[in-house]
Amino acid sequence: MYSVTTKAEFDAAHFLAGYPGKCKNLHGHRWSIEVTLKGEELDELGMLVDFTDIKRDLKEICDNFDHSLIMKKDSLKPATLEALMDEGFKINIMDFMPTAEGFAKFFFEELEKKNYPIVEIKVYETPKNYATYTK
Repeated sequence: MYSVTTKAEFDAAHFLAGYPGKCKNLHGHRWSIEVTLKGEELDELGMLVDFTDIKRDLKEICDNFDHSLIMKKDSLKPATLEALMDEGFKINIMDFMPTAEGFAKFFFEELEKKNYPIVEIKVYETPKNYATYTK
């Protein structure tokens, strides 16, 4: 069995609406996404996947979130959201709570759509804290 892993990062803010602690407040992270792919066979060039391809596709997803506010749909008052958008802030509205766990599943599914032999995603909110998603 072969495995390859790559990593990408982005900076973004989020908040956890309804959370009873300090994470209910707007705050930022240096998010780090680690992708592991596995397979039993290599291609004619001796590669499981071309790092150029997986790095490009992972970066494309990360770039969408870089320097943005990530929030769950309907977690701000409409007037607040409208004011932020009127100011030109980059906002990513998600259908899930923007936790490391939620992002791990999101990134897994996005890369899975591109037919990568993905087995695991780790999403780090900090260098010491991460969530893992596997199928």
